[in-house]
Order: sequence, then C-alpha cells, then structure tokens
Amino acid sequence: MDSVACYRVLQARDARFDGHFFTGVRSTGIYCRPVCKVRIPLEKNCLFFSLPAQAEAAGFRPCLRCRPELAPAAPGLYHWSTQDAGAMLVRQALQLLEIPQGHSVAPWTVQSWAAQLGISARHLRRLMEEHLHIAPLQYLQTRRLLHAKQWLSDTHWPMNKVARLSGYGSVRGFNAVFAKHYRLTPSALRRTLRQEDTLQASNIHPLAAGFTVYLPYRPPLDARQLIGFLHQRALPGLEAVDLVQLRYARSLRVGQGAHRCGGWMAARFIPGSAQVQLQMSASLGPALLEVQSLCRRLLDLDADPLAYEPLLVPAFPGTEGMRLPGTVDGFELAVRAIVGQQVTVAAARTLCARLVAAFGDSMADKPSMPLQGISHYFPHAARIADLAASALGALGLVRQRQAAIIGLARAVAQGDLRLEPGAPLERTLERLQSIEGIGPWTAQYIAMRALRWPDAFPPGDVALHKALGLAHAPRAKALAQAASQVWRPWRSYATIRAWQSVAATARAKT
Repeated sequence: MDSVACYRVLQARDARFDGHFFTGVRSTGIYCRPVCKVRIPLEKNCLFFSLPAQAEAAGFRPCLRCRPELAPAAPGLYHWSTQDAGAMLVRQALQLLEIPQGHSVAPWTVQSWAAQLGISARHLRRLMEEHLHIAPLQYLQTRRLLHAKQWLSDTHWPMNKVARLSGYGSVRGFNAVFAKHYRLTPSALRRTLRQEDTLQASNIHPLAAGFTVYLPYRPPLDARQLIGFLHQRALPGLEAVDLVQLRYARSLRVGQGAHRCGGWMAARFIPGSAQVQLQMSASLGPALLEVQSLCRRLLDLDADPLAYEPLLVPAFPGTEGMRLPGTVDGFELAVRAIVGQQVTVAAARTLCARLVAAFGDSMADKPSMPLQGISHYFPHAARIADLAASALGALGLVRQRQAAIIGLARAVAQGDLRLEPGAPLERTLERLQSIEGIGPWTAQYIAMRALRWPDAFPPGDVALHKALGLAHAPRAKALAQAASQVWRPWRSYATIRAWQSVAATARAKT
C-alpha cells in the first residue's frame, strides 16, 4: 500500500477512505480505521493493511474506540471484471462470508468454505496467501473474534451465548483464544467498553425494545434521495418512512427453519455524521450481524463513491452522492419488480400492499412508535408457491403477472433460484428469464437491486431512453446499449441516476 497517501488520509480522518485500509500502530499494538478519533500516531510507527485479518496476523489488536468490525466492507467486493481467475475466486470466497450465518448453521471451517467454492482447502489456502497474504484460517479467526467483539459491545448476552454464536464449542476455549489474540478476556473487554465514553458505548440497550448499532458509510451519500426512493415505494403494513427524520423502518424475517426469527428494524441517517443508526427488535437479536449486513445492503452503505462518482457525475449533473437502493429480501424485490411491469409506481404499490395484507403473516409483536403502521411480514416464497392463480387474480393482478409470480415463488422455494449477492449472475439471469412473464428488463432490475450487480443495464427501458435523448430514435435499444459502454462497470449506478434525472425533469414541468 502507498504508506505516504494512507498517512495523509489518516491525518485528515477522511471518511471517504473508511474501510479502504486499517492502520497498525507499532507503539501501541492497536489497529484502527482511518477515521479513528484518537491522537494521530507518528508516521514512523504506522503500518497499513487492506484487511483486519492482515493486521491481526501481524500481531495488532482492534481499537476499542473506532471498532474496526463496523467499518464499511472492503471496496469492490463485487466489482471484479478485469482481474485474473485467482483474484476473482478470492473475491467470491470473501462474498460467501459477507452474510453472517452463525445463528442458523454450523460455523464456517476452511474445508466447508473451500467446498462451497468447489475447490480444495489446499487450493483456497494457496490463493489467499498469494492474493491477500494471509491464510484462510487466519481470516476466519479474525472474523469470529470481531463478531464476538461486536456481540460483547452491543448486547447483554451471557458469555456462553456469545461463544456459541462466534463458532466456539465452549466458553473456556473462547476465553483462551480471545485472551491470546486481544490480551483481554471477553469479560474484561465488556467492562472496558462499558467505561468508554464514546458514541458506540451508548449502543447497549438492555430494554425489551431491542438493540442499536451505528453503521458507518463512505461519503458522499444523498440520504434524502435514498429515503425518498424507498418512501415512494413503501408498502403499508410492511414499511414506514419518515422523510423529516430520514428514517426507514420495516418488518423482517431472517434465517431458516427452526432458526428463523422475525421482528422489525429501523434505520435513520444521523445528520452531520457519516453513520446510520440501526435499531432492531429484541426478537432479531440472534441475527444481529445478519440484520446489520442486510441494512448495509439495502442502503448501499458499502459503496465506494471514489470509484464511480468521477465517471457518472459529469454525465448526470446534480446526482453526487446518489446510491443504488438494494433490498433485504431478494424474493420480495423480484415479486415487486414483476408487479411493477408496465404500471406506475403508485399502482404497483397498491397491488403489492394487497398481496401483503392477504397472504403476509401478521406480526406477533407489533412495534411501537416510531414504527406505527407495521403489522405484517412479506409472504414467503413457499406460501405464494402454493396459491392458485385465481387468488392472485382476485387482488387485481393480470394473468401474465400471476403466472410469473407463482413460477418465481416455486423456483425460490425449491432452492432452484438464489436472489442474493454472490449468486451466479449469468445462470440467475437465464433462470429468471425462463419463467413465463419475466423478460430482460425485470431480470436486469433484479440483478441490479437483489444481486447487487453494479453493471446491470436494461437497454430497453423507456425512461432510460428519455434520459439519453433517445425517446423517439429508431433502434433506441441498440443506441442505449452502445452509449452505456462508457459507464462500465457502473451501469447500475448510471441507470438509477438516469431515472432520477427523468423524474426531476417531470417534477420541474409540473
């Protein structure tokens, strides 16, 4: 890494580079995020690392004030297109671990990790040592310990529960590993955190209301535009949006089978701070890390504006800080995309609200203020898969939409279709379009928001043609495809900005 450039960022505490690197300080043995509020160390005492695991492999311990476990994800986690096959496989390996699963499945091992990639543990070790200079076991160890550190910080759970969720078979083993790496026992760390007079130290809420954590992001981020996008599409009973407080709330279910849990989450942008306050119900506590990750995905908090802003802002003036809204549920997003085909946003919202009211499960624990109005969960795929087409027809959905939604639900319920980041792109697009009623536009839209693919592009989109001045041009689709090449690999971000420019023009005319 360029140590001179990294040190300048450290001196400026520039939040745009949060998660780009971590600073190990030789004199203290601690590693920090570049936005840490502690006194700037001397340059000669600094070492710079791309990943927390690299810092910990070098013998550094995580800072208790800036909390490296909360940093935005490493830039470009999904944005490979020009790398060699080995680098792509390493990126895919890191993707697999993005959504924490400790509450619902057995902890990751090097062998299970490699098996998910279809390679041997030896090959995974060779690739990670070549590209990241760390062993897979070190990466998994750091991940477990940082997750444990967050649970110790943000919950009042007993040690045996923290140890189990972190992937350790016993409290004794957990204490031994923790003390060896961090030079503090878990209990001592928790006591230290209680004494810290920081924003994060106030996260702990022993009340039944639930948990609060603070999620950083890299500026710029246009929070008003992002919350406005979600507000325009919010479904009564499922979601609630406060445009003044810049708050988005919704019901949410995560996990599988006996490990499935449900509740509510609420995300609020904190003015003057590159952070989002995430609150969640106590019932979602076992899935704390998963809900946190889903919120980051929904609000695109891991985006790296330094990579795409210089390319897109000149093409779409006035869109600085615009993010790509994601989703917490790929199936839900896909259903909403199908319902929204060739109808207005308002009409799609009405139809989807009927679907939620008719087939969504009622929440057992209704949230209180500021979450009034949230009462149901979105129907799960298995429920929709068992419906007769006439049941959807009674809601006002036309026959083609009925077939597409039921076909989608069956594919998801049977495990034949994954609608989440890390799903194989080409195979997923092909499978989506094999379902009657799902065409290229819908498939690209799902790839854009559910798969978080940064280079999705619907060349036949009418609003896109308007933004590009091709509304009445012959061969508009081909011309749009050609024009989009200059935005690669960020065409998803270009598309959302093109739509926004058309909407802004329409508002200006009214």
